[in-house]
Amino acid sequence: MTHSLSDRLLLRLCILFFPALVSCGGDPGETVADERNLTQYVDPFIGTGGHGHVFIGAGAPFGLVQLGPTNLSQGWDWCSGYHISDSTITGFGHMHLSGTGIGDLGDIALMPAAGEVALTHGNAEDPESGIYSLFRHETERARPGYYAVRLERFGIDVELTATKRVGFHRYTFPQATEARIIIDLEHGIGWDRVTEGFATMENDTLVSGYRYSSGWANDQRIYFAAVFSKPLKAFTFDGDSAAKTVAPYAQAFFDTEANERILVKVSLSPVSVENAKLNMQAELPGWDFEQAVARADKAWNGELNKIDFRTKDERTQRIFYTALYHTMIAPSEFCDVNRDYWGTDKAVHRNAPFVNYTTFSLWDTYRAAHPLMTIIHPEKMPDIINTMLHIYREQGKLPVWHLMANETNCMVGNPGIPVVADAILKGFGGFDKDLAFEAMKHSALLDERGQKWMKQYGYIPFDKENESVGKTMEYAIADRCVAQVAAAMGRADDSARFTAMSKAYAHFFDPSTGFIRGRDSEGRFRDPFDPFRALHHQNDYTEGTAWQYTWLVPHDVQGLVDLFGNKEAFLHKFDSLFIVSGDMGEGASPDISGLIGQYAHGNEPGHHIPYLYACVGEPRRTAEKVRYILENLYTDQPDGLCGNEDVGQMSAWYVLSAMGLYQVEPAGGRYTFGSPLMDEARIRTGNGNVFTIIAKNNSPANKYIRSVRLNGKPYPFHYIDFRDIAAGGVLEFEMDGSPE
Repeated sequence: MTHSLSDRLLLRLCILFFPALVSCGGDPGETVADERNLTQYVDPFIGTGGHGHVFIGAGAPFGLVQLGPTNLSQGWDWCSGYHISDSTITGFGHMHLSGTGIGDLGDIALMPAAGEVALTHGNAEDPESGIYSLFRHETERARPGYYAVRLERFGIDVELTATKRVGFHRYTFPQATEARIIIDLEHGIGWDRVTEGFATMENDTLVSGYRYSSGWANDQRIYFAAVFSKPLKAFTFDGDSAAKTVAPYAQAFFDTEANERILVKVSLSPVSVENAKLNMQAELPGWDFEQAVARADKAWNGELNKIDFRTKDERTQRIFYTALYHTMIAPSEFCDVNRDYWGTDKAVHRNAPFVNYTTFSLWDTYRAAHPLMTIIHPEKMPDIINTMLHIYREQGKLPVWHLMANETNCMVGNPGIPVVADAILKGFGGFDKDLAFEAMKHSALLDERGQKWMKQYGYIPFDKENESVGKTMEYAIADRCVAQVAAAMGRADDSARFTAMSKAYAHFFDPSTGFIRGRDSEGRFRDPFDPFRALHHQNDYTEGTAWQYTWLVPHDVQGLVDLFGNKEAFLHKFDSLFIVSGDMGEGASPDISGLIGQYAHGNEPGHHIPYLYACVGEPRRTAEKVRYILENLYTDQPDGLCGNEDVGQMSAWYVLSAMGLYQVEPAGGRYTFGSPLMDEARIRTGNGNVFTIIAKNNSPANKYIRSVRLNGKPYPFHYIDFRDIAAGGVLEFEMDGSPE
C-alpha cells in the first residue's frame, strides 16, 4: 500500500502536533524549567520506508520490550518486521530489531480477533485467510512509547505502550461472542524459527509460557507472563503437549460488548516465568493505560533532553530528535529487575552486579553510536563494558555482533575492541581495566575468522579468505586500539607489537593505481582489478569497493597520506571519490547506498570519510561534504535514511554531525569539527555538567567554521577532546559563507 501526499502530510501533522500527556517531571501539566517537551519532534515513521529498516512501535529507552506490528510480508526491507509500503498486520510482537540487515525476533506476538480465524499467517492474496488483517496508515499513530492502529478486518482498535520489560495492550472490540486474543508462538521475523513453544492458563486471567527459537540468534529463549483485565471465557493451546513444537498458538476467548476494552499486560524474562511475573510487579503493577503512556513519554523526554538542540528550522528539529530517539532503542537491557540474566554460556547468572545488555551491532555502532553514548550516557558505560567483559568470560572473546545471549559473528573484524578501548582511554571506571586489556589482547590474537592468516602473512590473502581486505582493515583498526590502551597502561612491548600490526592496511596499497586492493598469499595483487565492482560476500571487500575501502584507515590518517607520497597526491585521489561514477555490478550489496560519486553514506565503513579533509588540514572541504549529507541524505519522510539504520549508527552520525562533531579515530576521544546545523546545543554530560555549542551566524549559506573559541579563549585545533566536552563549558563556532 502506498500513501498519497495528502495522507502523508496529515499523518505527519498528527504526529508533530499531538500534545504530550505530561511534561518531563512532576504531575501532569507541570513544567520543568530546564526540560523541553521533545517527544513532540520525534516521528517514528522516519526510516520505515526505503531501506531504513527501523522499528516502529512502543518501547522504553534501551528496553527489552519493543512492542509493535509485524507485517505479513517477509524480506530484506522487513528486517524489523514492518515496512511503510505494507498494509497487513499478523500480530504485535514484543521484540523487534531496528535497522538491521538481517531479520530476527518478533517473539510472543499477540493478535486480537473476532470470529473464526484459521491459526496460520495466511496469504496476502486472501484477506480472510489466517490471522492477519489489513490496516490503513491513516489510522496509525506513533510517538515515543505509544503506537495505535485499527485492524480493519476485525474492527478492533489497538493501542500499545511499554515499560522496559512489559508490553501493555489496550484493545477496543466490537460486540462479539467469539472475541479472542491469539498468542502466536509459531512465527518470528526473518530467519527466526520456533524450536519449542508452550503456553498454559494458570488462572482465569493469567497465561504464561515460553518460546525457544533458532535464527540469526542460534539459541534464543524468552519467557512470558500475560495478565488479562477480564477473565477468560475459555483457553486453548494448539501445540503438541508432548513435543511442544507443532503450531504453538494459544487463544484466550471472551464475549465482548460494542466498544469494550480489554487490556493485556505481557511481561518478558530471559530467565523464567517467575522472573517475568516479578518484572511485571516491579514495572507495571496497575492497569492505568494512560498513566503508562505518560510514564513512557516522560522516560523518553528525560533521555531526549540530554541534548537541547536549538534551531529555527522545525524540519531539522524533527530529523534530529527522531535520530536521537533511534540511537536509544538499543543496546537493550537483557536482564530482569533482580539482575538475573541468561548468559552466552547458556547458564542463568543470578543477581549480577551490573545491568546486562544485548543487541550489539558493533561493526556499525563502534563508529558513532558508542562515541555518542560516552558523551550523553556516561552512567551506562560501566554496565556496557561489564556486559562485554562477561561475554568475553562466557564465550572466550569480546562480542562481535551479539544478540540475545548468542554470538552471531556477523560482519568482520574485532569491533568490540574499539568500544572497550575508547571507554578506558576516556577515563571511565566501574570495571576491571586489567581484565579489559586481557580481553582485548586475547580477542585480537585468536586464530578464527582469518586472524591466523594475519599472524602468518601480516594480512589476509584473498586466496585464503573472502572479504580479505575488509577483514584485514578492520583488524588493523582494532589492533591500533589495543596499542593505545597498552601505551596508556605502560605496556611498552604490547604497544609496539600492536602498533606494528595496525599497519596491516599498508600491505594492500598499490601505488600504481592508488587503491587498496587484495593480495594473494604470494604477495600478488588481484588481477584483473576493477575498483568499481562489488560482489556481496564474495570479493575482497565487505559491502564495498576499492573506491570506498581505500580510505578505511581512521586510526592512522597520516600513515595513509604517506602511502600516496604527499598530501597533494592524497587529496587528488580523495577528491575523485566524490565525483567518479561506475557500475558496481549486479552482485553488489544493496547496503552500498547513499552515493555521492563513489562515497557511500548508506553504509558504515565510510562514515568517517568526509572528516578526513579536516584531518589533513582542509576543514572547509569537510564542512562542504558534511553539510551536504546532513541536508540531502537525511529527511523527515518515511524514506528519510539513505541506508539501514543499523541499530542507531546512521542516526548517531547525524546527531553528532549536526552538532559539528565526529569521532574519527575509533578510540581516544578526539571529535573532529565539521559543519553544525543548529544555533545552539546544550549537552548534559553527567555529574551536572553541561557542554554548550554555539554556532554564531549559522545559515544554509554560512556552513564554514571561520573561527573557534573554547570557554572564551581562541581555540586553534580542528577537533576537541572528550575530556573538554565531559567537563562542561562553552564551544563557540563563528560561521561564514566563504570556502577560503
